[in-house]
Formats: sequence, C-alpha cells, structure tokens
Amino acid sequence: MFQTVLHAVILGFGLILPVGVQNVFVFNQGASQRTYLGALPVILTASLCDTFLILAAVLGVSLIVLTFSWLQMALYGVGFIFLLYMGWAVWKSKPSAASSSQEETRPKKQILFAASVSLLNPHAILDTIGVIGTNSLNYSGSEKWVFMLSIICVSWLWFFGLAFAGRLVRKHDTNGLFIARLNKVSACLIWGVAAYMGMKLL
Repeated sequence: MFQTVLHAVILGFGLILPVGVQNVFVFNQGASQRTYLGALPVILTASLCDTFLILAAVLGVSLIVLTFSWLQMALYGVGFIFLLYMGWAVWKSKPSAASSSQEETRPKKQILFAASVSLLNPHAILDTIGVIGTNSLNYSGSEKWVFMLSIICVSWLWFFGLAFAGRLVRKHDTNGLFIARLNKVSACLIWGVAAYMGMKLL
C-alpha cells in the first residue's frame, strides 16, 4: 500500500509541477487578492476540476472524449474563444483596489476563469487520460482507490500552497509592479494556449 501511495505522489507532482496556465493563474490570484481567503474560489475550483478529471481518468469515463472527434473539436473551439477573452481580462487587470461593484462579481469571474483553464485545456485532459488513467490500470480494488485519492490529495495541497506562495510574494510587492508584470505573463501564456487550440481547429 505504501508503494501505491508513493507512486501516486510522485506521479501527481510530476504532472502538476510544470508551469502551465492553471498554475500561473492560481499563483496570480494568490498574489493579487487582498487576503488569502479572497483566492479560495480559485483554489477550490481548480482543485475540484482536477478531482473531476482524475476521477474520470481512473474510472475510464474520460475516454469518451477521445472516442468522438467532434467532442474534441468542440472542446478546442470553446476553449479558444474563452481563453482569448480571459487573456484580455487578465492583461487589463490591475493590482489596485477594485470598486465595490467589481468586488461582488469577482468570485464569479474567478470561478469561471479557474474552471476554464482547468477544463478547457486539452493538454490537461490528455495528460490525465494518458498518464493517470494508464497508470491506474496497474491497480485494482482498494489499491486503485488509494492511488486515486493520493493523487487528488497532491492536487489539493499543491493549489493551496501555490496560492499561499503568491500571497507571500504580494507582501513583498508593496508597489504592485511584480503583480502587474505577472498579469502580463499570465495573459501571454493564456493566449499561447488559445493559439494552439486555434491551430488544432484549422
């Protein structure tokens, strides 16, 4: 059982550590929110989306996406349009205080954006199916559940820690310059993924 947990932890960190749109966005929100609690909508959404993908991969449900080509094209199309908008919104965002009306809608936007970078990213889905789904075939019964739950725990711990790291950066970035630059980097990375989706559509 220990080997199963160790395998899952190593695999989970191996997949989640590389810098990607999802990681940059969670870190960005940890750094740009006034408090750590302000980043919770993003943390929870990213964690729940990853949990959904991992469950789908281990249980074999996500293979449906690979079976029907029109589903893949629809995923690329929706992802392309939404990520273009998201990149623009992140590029235009500023680390200054928002008005009260913006504050009310911010959690909704956080959840929508976090869900989009988690579920509209074909790379994340294919990695989950190809790597986690395939590795889970080595286990059965209770061991398969231990494997799956261990990877899910890695995902949750990572996102909470990533946002906290962003929060620590904010404390040292009193003038907001670093966060403003991070927003530009995040936007470019998001547009890069959108461009990749656009090429797949063509």
